[in-house]
Amino acid sequence: MTGAQFSLDAGPPRSSGRSRGARLAVDAGDGQSRRIVVAYGFWIFLISDVILFAALFATYAVLSESTAGGPTGRDLFDMRTVAIETACLLASSTSCGIASAGIRTGRMGLFHGAMATTFALGAAFVFIEVRDFAQAIGRGAGPGRSAFLSAYFAIVGCHGLHVFAGLLWLSTTMARVYAKGRRADILRGVLCFGLFWHTLDIVWVALFSLVYLVGLAR
Repeated sequence: MTGAQFSLDAGPPRSSGRSRGARLAVDAGDGQSRRIVVAYGFWIFLISDVILFAALFATYAVLSESTAGGPTGRDLFDMRTVAIETACLLASSTSCGIASAGIRTGRMGLFHGAMATTFALGAAFVFIEVRDFAQAIGRGAGPGRSAFLSAYFAIVGCHGLHVFAGLLWLSTTMARVYAKGRRADILRGVLCFGLFWHTLDIVWVALFSLVYLVGLAR
């Protein structure tokens, strides 16, 4: 009786231990699968964005000389303003990298300070771009004036919208880090934001070269 009772009592804990181990294995597998899906999906998103900009670059290259008697890039572009925009965006990429290093090492003050700097520089970039667009439209050089201007507003405006969306993403990322700390999903979110922001910088370097430098040379 005692042996039977012992065997009956001892059975469930061993089964429970096995079930707990199985649950832990399933949870670990689910976490790994989630990381793979997030990484795979985000890279698909970045590649699709690069394809979008490649199409806009090709369109601009074809239409860049179709001015219909309107202003050309040489008439329209103020390179001092463009240089300030470029400096703001490239500097924001540096501060974004510092923020990523800060959160990886647990230096949260450095993270928040660098992210706030990234936001300020990105907001300055968007402000300058919107002001330039408003001035161009005020001079009668809106997107409806010529095919060249349509392509110019499309490619530069699309990049500006991406930067604006990045600022919104940056704000929510800072709020999530402040509220939830350095969880694994939060760290993945910071990494994804950094990749997105650096991609925008790479696109801007190509845009600066094709649109502004080549535009001034014509």
